[in-house]
Amino acid sequence: MSTVVQPAAGAPAIEFRNVSLRFISADGNATVALRNFSMSVARGEFIAIVGPTGCGKSTTLNMITGLLRPTVGEVRVMDQPVNGIDPRIGFVFQADAVFPWRSVRDNVAAGPMFRGKSRSDARELADQWIQRVGLKNFGDHYPHQLSGGMRKRVALAQTFINNPEILLMDEPFSALDMQTRTLMQDELLQLWAGTGGSVVFITHDLEEAIALADRVFVLSARPGTLKRVYEIDLPRPRVMSEIRYDSQFIELSKRIWADLREEVAIH
Repeated sequence: MSTVVQPAAGAPAIEFRNVSLRFISADGNATVALRNFSMSVARGEFIAIVGPTGCGKSTTLNMITGLLRPTVGEVRVMDQPVNGIDPRIGFVFQADAVFPWRSVRDNVAAGPMFRGKSRSDARELADQWIQRVGLKNFGDHYPHQLSGGMRKRVALAQTFINNPEILLMDEPFSALDMQTRTLMQDELLQLWAGTGGSVVFITHDLEEAIALADRVFVLSARPGTLKRVYEIDLPRPRVMSEIRYDSQFIELSKRIWADLREEVAIH
């Protein structure tokens, strides 16, 4: 595990500097996943990345964690080169990362216990977070007894209990129905607003990206390059069920979709 180094004042939370990534397959063929990709994410900023399938969206998250290393260029987290998993990073992915044999309380308490808290302190803290995500009466339930939306609430509690300074999210709500998804988006924004952390959110849903983010990064078809960055100058706090009817939101949706449609057609 990498040593935690405090960033210089004003340094980005995450920075990609002219990054390219090439995979070599077993038969010797080279595939370029990202090319000349640069991105900077400020402390406390919420950014979303959209693009056609296979453009390298999820690859960017794997490079932030150090699971993948750039072929060319540099990825920096908190003003330091990426060197393994940083304890200040939290994850929420499409698949539920819960232990099926553990109760909700013990799932949420696992992170603090791993970081050295006593079992009793971790479970007490877990109960606070279980209540914050609206599962007050479900601490003794097991994952198979919960709906998809409830399991996603567990995942958010599991992540936020560790006070991540950076949160990486890879299509976390894509498997949920529209009503539940809207509720979870509101839940995420409320939790994030109280942390001051940075979020990188991967999604195929353009409206979700605009509704949540401060900026939306549009990637080109593979090899992924940064095509354009859109500032989302919509006031916060945002209510998901209302923001989609805002005239500025609708105009942004049209502009970004025009950009994205070209790449989807290429793909």
